[in-house]
Amino acid sequence: MESKPQTGPRRTRDRILDVSLRLFNEVGEPNVTTTTIAEAMDISPGNLYYHFRNKDDIITSIFARFEQEMERRLKLPDDHKPTLGESWGYLQYMSEFLWNYRFLYRDINDLLARNRMLETNFKRIVEQKKRFAQEICRQFLDDGEMEATPEQVDAICTNIVVVATYWLSFQFVQHPRQYNDPEQIRGYLHSASYHIFSILAPYLRGNARQAFDQLAREFAAGKAQAEPSGKAGAPSPSHPKPRQEGKQ
Repeated sequence: MESKPQTGPRRTRDRILDVSLRLFNEVGEPNVTTTTIAEAMDISPGNLYYHFRNKDDIITSIFARFEQEMERRLKLPDDHKPTLGESWGYLQYMSEFLWNYRFLYRDINDLLARNRMLETNFKRIVEQKKRFAQEICRQFLDDGEMEATPEQVDAICTNIVVVATYWLSFQFVQHPRQYNDPEQIRGYLHSASYHIFSILAPYLRGNARQAFDQLAREFAAGKAQAEPSGKAGAPSPSHPKPRQEGKQ
């Protein structure tokens, strides 16, 4: 039996979240009011308030979507150990997802100061990111493709989380006029993979180090290719693809 298209109050509620997310991303959450959202949807403010008490209620609901998807993504595959190339590609995949919720990262400090639920849950996401980074490091260590003390691994993973969490904020500072253009900003987003793995690189050995060196060369070539077109500092949008390293 075919499912029927979503209609009625539930559909209106989802549309409010979708439009709010778009507006928050495009102009910044502080610059959007419930009236702005209602006007963009061509509905009355009363209709909006039927579904959400206020703007913070909308933000909390958007964050719930984000958190659910983030928790799903912060898991390693069960069927095999990811190679460095796969991890590189995964980070680029994640950067696209985070860009869809970029207002959370651009306005992160203000949002956390105002919303206790976001403060608590975002902290949990940061902790999940660190555990995820630690799992990847542990696999490299177990395979003999990384050499680092437990203290070094902790520092590496902390630095990775800092870069991953604040990369979008950094890009907004660097390129505020391009921030809403996916074609312009994509290369800058994907470059997070290079900078994150540069933190790991001094500790990598064997096939993992060789894979990083190859991906770094491809990143540098893409960056050089982009510079003549006036996008200095951004790698080519045709980012390096994940590759399989050979077995030791």
